[in-house]
Amino acid sequence: MENIIKIRLHEGLDRAELFGNMDKNLISLKDALKVDIIQRDNELVIKGEDTGKAETVINELIGIIDSGENLDSQKVSYVISLVEKGLSYKDGNIDRDIICYTHMGKPLKPKTLGQKAYVNAIRNKDIVFGIGPAGTGKTYIAVAMAVTAYKKKQVQKIILTRPAVEAGERLGFLPGDLQEKVDPYLRPLYDALYDVLGRDSAMRLKEKEVIEIVPLAYMRGRTLDNSFIILDEAQNTTKEQMKMSLTRMGFGSKLIVTGDITQIDLPRGKRSGLVEASKVLRNIDDIGFCYLKDVDVVRHQLVKKIIGAYERYYRENPGEDEWN
Repeated sequence: MENIIKIRLHEGLDRAELFGNMDKNLISLKDALKVDIIQRDNELVIKGEDTGKAETVINELIGIIDSGENLDSQKVSYVISLVEKGLSYKDGNIDRDIICYTHMGKPLKPKTLGQKAYVNAIRNKDIVFGIGPAGTGKTYIAVAMAVTAYKKKQVQKIILTRPAVEAGERLGFLPGDLQEKVDPYLRPLYDALYDVLGRDSAMRLKEKEVIEIVPLAYMRGRTLDNSFIILDEAQNTTKEQMKMSLTRMGFGSKLIVTGDITQIDLPRGKRSGLVEASKVLRNIDDIGFCYLKDVDVVRHQLVKKIIGAYERYYRENPGEDEWN
């Protein structure tokens, strides 16, 4: 049975921002919830079976505009995803939570409820696991939080590390010395650091050894006091490497472990240290586990669709899933 709901648009509302360029926002809403939306004077008429959710989405979008937040297509898509799951964007007060400012003066904020929970966990716990698919901001947010902690003098050093797993190529066949061989594995960490601090500032801190960007193998035997440590791409650690990493923490330190268990590049038969740690340590209250989902993806919208397609495929073909 088709339902009809009318929403009155108040005076002063920026209709161009609400509707989007060439009504792109309304089209996204129509496609997602299978409704028809018609504009008549100062109201929107919604027709279809799922008009209640469509009404909720539009009211949330209006609330975002009224609060002074910028409304883009990515945020519209996210609000629709939340409403479909029975959640609300306004409950998180996401846009008011500034992590830090980039070297260009741009405020860095969590963009989703999942990212906000991740930020809060990092603030409140000394060890946090950020687990989720590509594009959910696991590494970027961790780096931003590390820079913030350093600027507030909460830590004296920032240590960024990741395993140099040979995915299709052997290090020995890559050109250059050892540092040049491992740098490609560490490039995402450099990119995040440059974006937050600026290249020149980041390089100066690196020269002073305030910031270290090193392969995981270089961490053995060290004790890291007053440090903010980020272990990235942790799905590619072995269980021995993970235990070694977790026991590097000294006094006054914080450790963030990030990874995506759907992108394990370890040799067949090798157990991921991240998978094991998420089971072994899950009942320790002082360790935080944040599981980011496809709804938290903040890259191109096709990334979210790609992740969803893979998840559906492996649910329907469990025998082909090599990660469990």
